[in-house]
Amino acid sequence: MRPKTKDLTEGSILKALIRLSIPLILTNILQTAYNLTDTFWVGRLGAKAVAAVSLSFPIIFIMVSLGMGLAISGSIMTAQYKGAGEQKRINHIATQTLISVFVFSIFLSLIGYFLSPILIGFMKVESGVYKDAVGYLQISFLGMSFMFLFMVFQSLMRSIGEVKLPFYIVLSTVLLNLLLDPLFIFGWKEIVPAYGVKGAAFASIGTQILAALLGLYILWKGNKGIKIILKKYKPDLSLLKKMIKLGIPVSIEQVSRSLGIFVMILLVTGFGTLALASYGIGSRILSFVIIPAFGLGMATSTLVGQNIGAQKYSRVKQTIRLSLSIAFLTMFVLGILFFVFAADIAAFFIPKDLATIKESAVFIKHIAVSFGFMGILIVLVGAFRGAGLTKISMLLTLFSVWILRFPLAYVLSKYTSLGLEGIWISYPVTNFVTAILGLIILWKYHWLTRSKKI
Repeated sequence: MRPKTKDLTEGSILKALIRLSIPLILTNILQTAYNLTDTFWVGRLGAKAVAAVSLSFPIIFIMVSLGMGLAISGSIMTAQYKGAGEQKRINHIATQTLISVFVFSIFLSLIGYFLSPILIGFMKVESGVYKDAVGYLQISFLGMSFMFLFMVFQSLMRSIGEVKLPFYIVLSTVLLNLLLDPLFIFGWKEIVPAYGVKGAAFASIGTQILAALLGLYILWKGNKGIKIILKKYKPDLSLLKKMIKLGIPVSIEQVSRSLGIFVMILLVTGFGTLALASYGIGSRILSFVIIPAFGLGMATSTLVGQNIGAQKYSRVKQTIRLSLSIAFLTMFVLGILFFVFAADIAAFFIPKDLATIKESAVFIKHIAVSFGFMGILIVLVGAFRGAGLTKISMLLTLFSVWILRFPLAYVLSKYTSLGLEGIWISYPVTNFVTAILGLIILWKYHWLTRSKKI
């Protein structure tokens, strides 16, 4: 079977980036809408409810990050074999990736469910926040395997350049989540109980199950460029070894980033519930704003992977140069807009709470000034991954989170008069320094000319 996706190793690079990036950006916007919708409706319950959801997010992300390495390593290999035109190898890698990630996700779900009370208790938050956070977290873990399945589906489709189909699936599930959130949070007559914060988790699980089942059906049918072959399945130990070697740095990178969010929350928690709610709102907004750069970074990764597979290294260089320019300019403009309208944006999520709006706006303004450099860093990470150089991305993240951001935030907030603002300041400083370091690595080591097909 020949895939129906377009050849990304020929033609205009700009058109290819646009064709890939726009559906990816829209898909990521819709996926972020899960969290934003939760925050919007939960915000109607008050600052404590927002704080409970904010506490749960980094813990969920840590667990997801542990299994993300296998999914991404499978997509890297698939992209490179797509460029080389080896369809049987693509199907084999996809099948091995899907099954291994699913098995691992069940293990993570069980661990996460039973550890939820301990993890939330470790943060020493108020009793009202603790109860809601544990409930939201445990229910979210129950649906984690379905989240993983759809994540693998998206990664595989993206690696072969098929980005519209995942977008349509995510669109339908997000629209459903938009209806289910208020239904389960506030209830409906005597038919549906009002679950409060837990209701947001129930709504998300329902939509994740639907998305996963649709993705599995498409891969099983095999008419979109990849076909999973479950008959006579047997683990390919040599392939899994390569995937693990490639994926471990990705998992370390993602877990490190997640733990970084976790310890930053611990630091913010010391300044009270208002600070925690402000951080939660600012973080959600940040996750939304950087979506254009993430979409471009993913598109860059796909183009880099496929062109390395086709051994077209000059085209790889052109792709990265163009992507970096677009990312910086786009994010710079967004940074200006969010700096100017910071208070209005914060008020949308938690209306009538003037104190939280004011502090959230301060955080948003601090991170907005470095949006351009965040764009550069995100594209660089995508390029490194596409080339199979996952260790470089890992080292950049470790440096950013543990050498710069957290130590700087801790010192400025604890040992200077800045207090909470010291935490906010650590974000733009870290983004600027890490982006410059990434550009130096890109230039100094000439990694593009040495990258080989995995």
